[in-house]
Amino acid sequence: MMKHLTDCYTLSNGVKIPCVGFGTWQAPDGEIAASSVKAAIEAGYRHIDTAAAYQNEESVGRGIRESGVDRKELFITTKLWNLVRGYRETIDACHESMKKLGIDYLDLYLVHWPNPKKYRDHWQEYNAESWRAFEDLYKAGDIRAIGVSNFRPHHLEELARTSTVAPMVNQIRLCPGDIMPEVVDYSRSQGMLLEAYSPLGNGKIFQVPEVAQMAEKYHKTVAQLCLRWSLQMDFLPLPKSVTPSRIVENTQIFDFELAPEDVKILTELKAEVGGASDPDLATF
Repeated sequence: MMKHLTDCYTLSNGVKIPCVGFGTWQAPDGEIAASSVKAAIEAGYRHIDTAAAYQNEESVGRGIRESGVDRKELFITTKLWNLVRGYRETIDACHESMKKLGIDYLDLYLVHWPNPKKYRDHWQEYNAESWRAFEDLYKAGDIRAIGVSNFRPHHLEELARTSTVAPMVNQIRLCPGDIMPEVVDYSRSQGMLLEAYSPLGNGKIFQVPEVAQMAEKYHKTVAQLCLRWSLQMDFLPLPKSVTPSRIVENTQIFDFELAPEDVKILTELKAEVGGASDPDLATF
């Protein structure tokens, strides 16, 4: 069981990844993104997650530099966006992301979505070409680990037809009441770690009386309850915030443990938490 923010899961290739990541989705480019990343690192985070689509890689990189923490102590993830597919294009996109972040290697690079609208008629072939680039970047040492995001079993099966290196991570939407068991089970059967984005769902969990009462029982906030649940489900949560007090609050999840019956209640939550988007119907 994880006992500290810097405790790590071990990926299938032996790379260590800190058990909680700081998410930067919707962190506006500029001072807000930079200062939130700096605050997160000061609060003890060593795992930072961004994406080309967030349009804040330069600011995330600035926050990393301003933190003063050695690059080797940090685990940095970014993602290939849907407008880019193909071997050469993917190589260039990865190098562009590294340039914006101000780093000379990535710890983790993910294919952000499996079936972009732009490539929908031939997504299998385009993903295969991009993944070939991922494999070469990985073998060259530009990336320490490679993976996917929002992939369902049929997308993973298709990728496996031509790949020589299996994805090490599948980053999907996971929160109390929305656990996508078929995706989780299949990903784990293939040796992948599950990263949980939007670990608080759509925010409506804060309005559920049963969950509020449970938080009081543990003398914790609802957010802390959800993040602890994620760890006890063996997920890697990626909480995001630009508020310094909440950035710190989200780290305070290692001094308590949810009882099995409370894990079950949160897992089976019937309240409206929103559902993951169908990647085959995405409009982007």
